[in-house]
Amino acid sequence: MNVSEYASFDAVGLAKLVADGEVAPAELEEAARAAAGTVDPQINAIVETWPSEGGPGGGPLAGVPFLIKDIAVSMAGRRMEMGSRLAAGLVAGADSFLMRRFRRAGLVTFGRTATPEMAYSITTESALHGPTRNPWDLERSAGGSSGGAGAAVAAGIVPVAHATDAAGSLRIPAACNGLFGLKPTRGRVSMGPDADEVFSGLAVHGSVSRTVRDGAALLDQIRGPEPGDPYFAQQPSRPYAEEVTRHPGSLRIGVLPQAWGGRRTTAPVADGLSRTVRLLESLGHRVDEVEVDLGVDWEEFVLATARLLTVNLAAMVDGLAAAFDRPVDSSTLEPVTLAGHRDGRRVGGAQFVGALGVRNRVARSLARYFDAHDLLLTPTLPELPMPLGALAEGADALDGPGWIDRINDRSPFTMAFNVAGTPAMSVPVTADAETGLPIGMQFAADYGREDRLFRLAGQLEHASPWSGRTPTVWAGDHSPSPGVTAQR
Repeated sequence: MNVSEYASFDAVGLAKLVADGEVAPAELEEAARAAAGTVDPQINAIVETWPSEGGPGGGPLAGVPFLIKDIAVSMAGRRMEMGSRLAAGLVAGADSFLMRRFRRAGLVTFGRTATPEMAYSITTESALHGPTRNPWDLERSAGGSSGGAGAAVAAGIVPVAHATDAAGSLRIPAACNGLFGLKPTRGRVSMGPDADEVFSGLAVHGSVSRTVRDGAALLDQIRGPEPGDPYFAQQPSRPYAEEVTRHPGSLRIGVLPQAWGGRRTTAPVADGLSRTVRLLESLGHRVDEVEVDLGVDWEEFVLATARLLTVNLAAMVDGLAAAFDRPVDSSTLEPVTLAGHRDGRRVGGAQFVGALGVRNRVARSLARYFDAHDLLLTPTLPELPMPLGALAEGADALDGPGWIDRINDRSPFTMAFNVAGTPAMSVPVTADAETGLPIGMQFAADYGREDRLFRLAGQLEHASPWSGRTPTVWAGDHSPSPGVTAQR
């Protein structure tokens, strides 16, 4: 199988070829490595690759090439450096629960993708590894913090990749790179065994993919509790892979065109939102513009999220510094991480508990919204993918809350659903007519209702297919050999 043929399949399609004996897993791995060699020098999405560990076992995704993010998932004997000089050389002693599930699914994990330092940004431009570039426009960001995953999938290196999301870190790269990305419900995927929660429950594991069914198939393999988990979301009544082909019915969808906090949605994105609304109405959904109360004012929301994020960041930094006997200064950390560390160490216990109280108020308030509506629609981002370097302009002068305020300003629609713990997805249902850049639309649902999101995503993918849109940097830009038909 050549690279062009390989890139034309999604993960479910590749797994079927393997199951039917039409292609060997080694051929897929060889094609994935060739794809990486062709396009990664242009986009800088992959931090490291490693030799194959032998043939995959069973599992519904057996033989599918896969990449894990350089944070939050441990693979025995492999490095996880969190995009940081402070953690350089960190090697995992054992698989995390999530890694075990990736293995049981049959995925062939052959490398790790770039992340900003400590996943503490919405663009992937670390001092350790340099900027990850958007395959649609190499001068623009691939998003973050799962920017390496987003760029690798968009460019055709792998059909689906591991991602995490604590403030939009999965949905933002999905929007920037023209992918599907669903942030699961808090407690849907185990964070263990080394953590019960990450960023006080704001962070979750998920994936970015080129097709909806890949996202559903992978979530089916990684969802569910593990021993010792502090809580877990109720298991769905049927596999998510089945939901993708089920009709969603006529949904009540509220639209929030302008974000909390005052950041205005730019004209290209507003136009994309209008087109999405018309598409939804043509499919029989009831769509109305709404106002959504967060339960707290925006300034209180930003301060609370800053306290939750910086306290957790400080604990992470201090633990790494002690483990490696390294200083916490500019030789090991970037300026915004240092600022977050300083402010996190200053947050008092009562202030931290107060921030958890804000988390609770936001969750209760959004739950009331979902009493009256099935879904909420917003743009994933208020603007097209930002130029590389734009987020860091003047960042050296920001303190910890100032950096979180900047993140919330550039991505004001995403954080609320991390705070509330509810599922939300970015769907590449439209694009900018002038530049061709993808525009993601975010749909959020009530706690535990990923099923509803997958049904709608499958319907949108069928009604307005995006699989034919490929970026400027695309591994499949080679003449395919005859004999293999792409199955998406």
